[in-house]
Formats: sequence, C-alpha cells, structure tokens
Amino acid sequence: MLTNLHVKNLALIDEADVYFDEGLNILTGETGAGKSILLGSINLALGSKATSDILGKHGDYASVELLFDIDEHTKNELIKRDINVSDNQVLISRKFTKGKNITKINGENVTMQTIREITAFLIDIHGQHDHQSLFYPAKHLEILDRFASKELSKPMEEYKLLYKDYTEICKKMADFNMDENERLRNLDFLSYEINEIEAANLNVEEEENLQALYKKYKNSKKIIEALGTCNEMLDGDRNCNVSDSLSEANRSLLNVSSYDEALDNLSKQLLLIESLLNDFNRDIKAYLEDLSFDDEEFYEIEKRLDTLNNLKNKHGGSIANILEAYENKKKQYNELLEYESMRQKLDSDKELIYDKLLVKARQISDIRKNAAKRLEKDIIDELLNLNFLSVVFTISFKQIEEPSASGIDYVEYMISLNPGQDVLSLNKVASGGELSRIMLAIKTVLANVDEIDTLIFDEIDTGISGKTAQMVADKLDKIAKYRQIICITHLPQIASMAKKHFEISKSIKDNLTVTSINELDREQSIMEIARMLGGSSISEAAINNARELKRY
Repeated sequence: MLTNLHVKNLALIDEADVYFDEGLNILTGETGAGKSILLGSINLALGSKATSDILGKHGDYASVELLFDIDEHTKNELIKRDINVSDNQVLISRKFTKGKNITKINGENVTMQTIREITAFLIDIHGQHDHQSLFYPAKHLEILDRFASKELSKPMEEYKLLYKDYTEICKKMADFNMDENERLRNLDFLSYEINEIEAANLNVEEEENLQALYKKYKNSKKIIEALGTCNEMLDGDRNCNVSDSLSEANRSLLNVSSYDEALDNLSKQLLLIESLLNDFNRDIKAYLEDLSFDDEEFYEIEKRLDTLNNLKNKHGGSIANILEAYENKKKQYNELLEYESMRQKLDSDKELIYDKLLVKARQISDIRKNAAKRLEKDIIDELLNLNFLSVVFTISFKQIEEPSASGIDYVEYMISLNPGQDVLSLNKVASGGELSRIMLAIKTVLANVDEIDTLIFDEIDTGISGKTAQMVADKLDKIAKYRQIICITHLPQIASMAKKHFEISKSIKDNLTVTSINELDREQSIMEIARMLGGSSISEAAINNARELKRY
C-alpha cells in the first residue's frame, strides 16, 4: 500500500508530507483548492508526462516521492526487473529541473518504461474522466482480460509469441513483390558487382603494402638526391669530407692516448664513431645500388590502387567493408535465384502459423466467453448494490476478420437500466452519473481478482446524490476492508466513512498562493463534513447532521 506521499515545490504546493493508512483515506476541499494537483503529483511520480509549468515558485526544482509497503508477490516482480528491495519497501522518486527530470526506485535511476511496468503491481488510479473510457469497446476487452487474467495469462503469452512470428512473416512477404523482369535486372546487376569484386582478388593487408611502394616510387628522385648529397658530404671526393677528417682526428688522438688513461677512453670512443660512420656509408651505397625505378611496375601499382579506391568508394571505404558487401551481395543473388521457392515457402509458413494462431485465438476466445458470463453476473450484483433498480448487462462478442495483437474478439458491453428498455451500447444508455457507478462496480469486481493493494478514486461520485451517494459510500467502505483506498470526493456521505480524512486548502504565504494538505482529527473531520453539507455557512443543524453521518 501507499504509506507516504512527499511533494516539494510542485505547482501551488510548497511542501506536503502525507501519511496514508490502510482502508479508506478521504481527501476533501473547496473547488479549486488543488485536489487535482495532489493526484497529478502521484501520476507524475508514476511516469505521466510533465508540463512546462510544473515548477512552483519556491525553488529551482520540484520533486515527488511515493513510499510503498509491498507484499512478496510484488517484491518478486520487482526483483525480476533488477530492482533492489529491502524491508519490503519501495521508494519511487522523481525530481524536476528546467529541461530535465530524474526518476529513481530505491535510489537507483530507472527509465519511465520501468516505472510504468511496476505501477501495474502497485496502484490503480481512476481519474475524474476515466469512466468515459467505457464508451470505447477496446476498454471493455481490457477489463474482461483483467478479470480473466489467471486463466488467460499463459494462453495470451503463447498467442503473442505466435502473433509476433506471424507479423514478421507478413513483413517478409511484403518484400516479395517484384515481377520477373525486375528480378532478372537485379540478378544482372548483382552478378556484375560480384564478378567485379571477385576479379579484384582482394587481400586486406595488400593495400598498406601498395601504399608504401607507391610512396617510395613516387618520391624516388628526392630519395636519390638526398642520399647522394649525404654520401658526398660524408665520404665523397671533396677536399675535406667527414670520413677523412674523422680518420685524421683518430690518428692524432691515438698518438697521444698512451700518455693518459682519459685520452685512451676518448680514442676508443672516436674509433667507435669512425666504425659506425663507415658502416653507415656502406649502407647508403648499398641502398643506392639496389634503388631502381621501373615505370611499368609503378604504373601497375597506380592501376591497382585505382581499382581498390573505386571499389572502396562503392562499398563502404575499406577492404573489409568491400568483402562484407561481397558476402551480402552473394546472399542476395542466391535469394533472387531461389526467389519463387522462397516465396512459396513463406506462403506455406504463413499458412501454418496462421492456423496455429487461429487455434490459440479461439482457445482465448472460449476462455473470455466463459469469464464473461461470470463478469456479467458480478457486475449486475454490484450495480444492484449501487441503487440501479433493474439492470440487464451483457457482454457481446463478434469475431474480427483478421487476428489482432489481442486475438479475434471484438467485445462490447451492452446494458439496459430500466424495465422494458432495449439492451444497447453503454454510450447510448448511460449518463455521466450512471457511468461513474458502472465504473465503480467494475473496479469493485476487479479488486476481488487483482493483486493491487491501492486504489485511487478521483471524484468517483460525479453526478450522484441522495440515497445513491450513500450506497456508493457503503461500497467504497466495503472495498476498503481488503484494499487501501484513496478517494477525492465532494460527497459528505463518502467523507464520513473515512478512516483518515485530509483537507486540501488554499492560502496566501509570502504573497504567493499555496496549496496545503492537512490530516484532520475527528472533530475537524466533522466540521469539514458540515461544510460539505451546508456550504459557506455552517449551521448547528449541519454540524449535528455531520456527527450523525460520522456515526453511521
């Protein structure tokens, strides 16, 4: 259940810390006091889209936190999604700043998708206008599937896997739409490109070697000039070259090296330098003797590099990409060769999986129809308890032409609320107040089969009053015996049933309008119910009436 809601700097709320209890938690307040902001904050924490005006005037960020106590089933579902849970508590927090927001579960960042997934195990929220969703048959099927969830779980999982395979085959078949002339043209083009790559006889390491040879050949004249100059300076026919000078210096030092040990070390170093220079001069001469320039070989290298660059430009910029493209084109070529047989195989596969899909869809439809009979009876019982005097409620089934992601059933709820009235679609019969009670009846039935601990109702009492209001209050009180209910209401009959009663009010603080949420004690609750009964002027009679309701 939801134990705590903490809101900071959200719209008109400066800061609110609300502790909910088991059973029936009621929130009341004047119209415009900010009840919708409170429910909106819960929705925000659970993943709804934030608007640009979400930040209040009391800081540069807004935040919402929800703390839940959870059972073992919910804990296991969260663990499956790699969410750490300790002490069977879950803290969902969402922080908003300009331009971004961060959502966490138990201190770890999570995606909105994860938040929405776990919400299904934690809470069920009925907003002010949710009852209008009953106008749409897609909602009817969703409700029926929730009611039959235990029987439908495994078959629906199997059906969805089959449906995924079926849609993938249909997508592949959509690609098999070329005529014979187009197929032959594509074969010719692929054959040309495959032959072109094969003729190139590619090697991944070849290009680097060719580039090195090309660079050497293209700059061979510069290399010869540079080495010739170097050789002339070091060991040429000049009057004074480095080799001759070094030899003469070595002879001079050698003549005096015996006179001082330090001179002997210097002489040895000079001998080593002379030896290294002689080796260097021999290497230069050998390089020059081996260096040759073959115009024909240079032309072949240029031609080969042009071939490689042309293929690279066509197929992805590298030899590796060309080879990958070659394998893909061979695969495409072979597929085109076997085009007709592959199309026939897909047709056969599609027919086979379609038959399996239809069998599973019919199994699901049978489960739904059996569940629908129970759901019809349960909803009728609940509607009679909500002051409908005469009700006929049926669930109509039609088979759609092609299986969809949810099966082959088109489901619509049909109802008659008065004796002699034809059974018609909900949108042709029910008023706003009647829809609210029908939705409450459905929620009551689903509460018996769902494992969600917390139900939130935002003005489920729309369009009802008098005896009907008392019956709705009794129904909420009954559900609250085994589920936590948080209910925003304008009806004193419902407010009087509260185990915990909170007042939402608006005031001025530091020249700013702020919304506050305060828990009421018994006497304060009676005065709030009296206000709901009597309006702005609270009479003694209204107070006595409120006390009477509170004892009810």
